[in-house]
Amino acid sequence: VQLQASGGGLVQAGGSLRLSCAASGRTSTFSRYFMGWFRQAPGKERDFVAAISRSGSTYYADSVKGRFTVSRDNAKNTVYLQMDSLKPEDTAVYYCAAKPSILTAIYLSLSDYDDWGQGTQVTVSS
Repeated sequence: VQLQASGGGLVQAGGSLRLSCAASGRTSTFSRYFMGWFRQAPGKERDFVAAISRSGSTYYADSVKGRFTVSRDNAKNTVYLQMDSLKPEDTAVYYCAAKPSILTAIYLSLSDYDDWGQGTQVTVSS
């Protein structure tokens, strides 16, 4: 599946952004994908941010828990990341990723994912 992330931008600390990740290609099976969001700040490794399973269960990194919300709309082949109460340390390139999965699987590691979007820049000013 091909992924296109969008919605990044420049925002002040305390503000909000909503990222979208639209899938194309094998979208008839999009509902069977485990979807993840990762981010990479300059000079740092790419880290897990949030993920959502086939059944809609959600998972978050401790650093974003309570501030970010991941959701999916299978009819639109899209996964979202609502980011509230943004902090300067949230500044990074955000990537979405997809993994075809069985119903009970959980994928939170970078190496678990097969397909990646191109990334969208999020910059939070203080």
